[in-house]
Amino acid sequence: MTQRKVRVRFAPSPTGPLHIGGVRTALYNYLFAKQRNGDFILRIEDTDSQRFVPGAEEYIVEALTWLGLPFDEGVGIGGNYGPYRQSERKEIYKQYVNQLLENDLAYVAFDTPEELELKRTGIANFQYDASTRLQMRNSLTLSGEEVKNLIEKGEKYVVRIKIEPGEDIHVNDLIRGDVIINSSVLDDKVIYKSADGLPTYHLANIVDDHLMEITHVIRGEEWLPSAPLHVLLYRYLGWSDTMPQFAHLPLLLKPEGNGKLSKRDGDRLGFPVFPLEWKDPKSGEISSGYRESGYLPEAVVNFLALLGWNPGNDQEIMCLDELIRLFDLGRCSKSGAKFDYEKGKWFNHAYIQKKENGEIAALFVPVLEKEGITAEFSYIEKVTSLIRERVNFVQEMWGQGAFFFVAPDAYDEKTVKKRWKADSAEQLGELITVLEECEPFESHHTEEVVKTWIENKGYHLGNIMNATRLALVGAPKGPHIFDITETLGKSETISRIRKAIDVLK
Repeated sequence: MTQRKVRVRFAPSPTGPLHIGGVRTALYNYLFAKQRNGDFILRIEDTDSQRFVPGAEEYIVEALTWLGLPFDEGVGIGGNYGPYRQSERKEIYKQYVNQLLENDLAYVAFDTPEELELKRTGIANFQYDASTRLQMRNSLTLSGEEVKNLIEKGEKYVVRIKIEPGEDIHVNDLIRGDVIINSSVLDDKVIYKSADGLPTYHLANIVDDHLMEITHVIRGEEWLPSAPLHVLLYRYLGWSDTMPQFAHLPLLLKPEGNGKLSKRDGDRLGFPVFPLEWKDPKSGEISSGYRESGYLPEAVVNFLALLGWNPGNDQEIMCLDELIRLFDLGRCSKSGAKFDYEKGKWFNHAYIQKKENGEIAALFVPVLEKEGITAEFSYIEKVTSLIRERVNFVQEMWGQGAFFFVAPDAYDEKTVKKRWKADSAEQLGELITVLEECEPFESHHTEEVVKTWIENKGYHLGNIMNATRLALVGAPKGPHIFDITETLGKSETISRIRKAIDVLK
């Protein structure tokens, strides 16, 4: 038998912003496909018309684009297996619904929500299955004529899959091994609704996976209970030979580890759970995103890759090409992965340090513009080189280096009390004379000249340096003091020292 080309799909529902757990699922599908020279497909599963949210599909595509995970086929770019929105495939699904009905593998049910609720009230742990279906209003208990008349009258109905009890169903999972679930615990799931002419997730994704020649279904652990039903549907439709291999990924857990990661956890602890900022079209509520919070996409990808998978060694920093080369579903954990958002910051810091200085400076420009600052790019590059190691996010560079662009107009009171001595004004006045004569005004040379002067005068090195930093920065922070003087230049350095002497006396 010829080995099929690897084809995987990421199939989100457009019901809101893409959760970071969904991003990880997309990433693992992408890594798996690319390692095997396969195809990565984006399919939109919008069969739940009641939960559709405008803008969600566009958000999903934009998020994958920002993360650098391009798909080979799907919404927006097409392909040979389209359409790629399930709402556009109604007629395709209907023929398979009819096939299941004709083969007595499914049946029509007319039970109203009120009738179902009455059953739930009367029967503890009620389940619509082989033990109860003959008590219900469906094509198994009604005559063919009655069923036909009800449909012609326009009565709403659903189609349910017919599951017989007592069979062990095997799901061969690439992460969890052989998972066995007895059919007796499954209910006769709804696979089609006449109200909107659409199938439910269960039938639609099976039909699409088969027709789109999907070879591997890599999805979240929450879908594992559905897997036995999907195995049955493949068999009922006569497609057992082309059934994809399943892999159910571990959950992303709260940082504390007790339960599934949610938006509330992000709100509570101050980190995003969505890749991009999202504005709810109904409420107007804005939720933060990794992009807008200052994360680099490659840092997010690296961080997410290691939540539930490891490369088999201690390596943590891996570019996308390395991740593709090393990825192995066999090294995925079966248990959930704690969402260590502080580790996410660490990855972002690491990737900032990996970038060329010019790239970081270019990212810093919009931050400066927001603060009303314009400066020569070469100057911004110089500042960036001095402060980049101190930040986790590019926007933090303003807090670290605003003094390079705006002279201090006030001085930290605690530092003044501690560092500005009775003789500081006099000594810094002398320092000005030393600096005026210092050429070239470069960090190493200036440091040598100033330290020689301090030593010859018998002054206290720490006192001079602390007072000078206060004059230049306004606070006890910043890089090496002589790197600051070189960057500011002689004129600005002396101007700031004179101002501090005038203000602090």
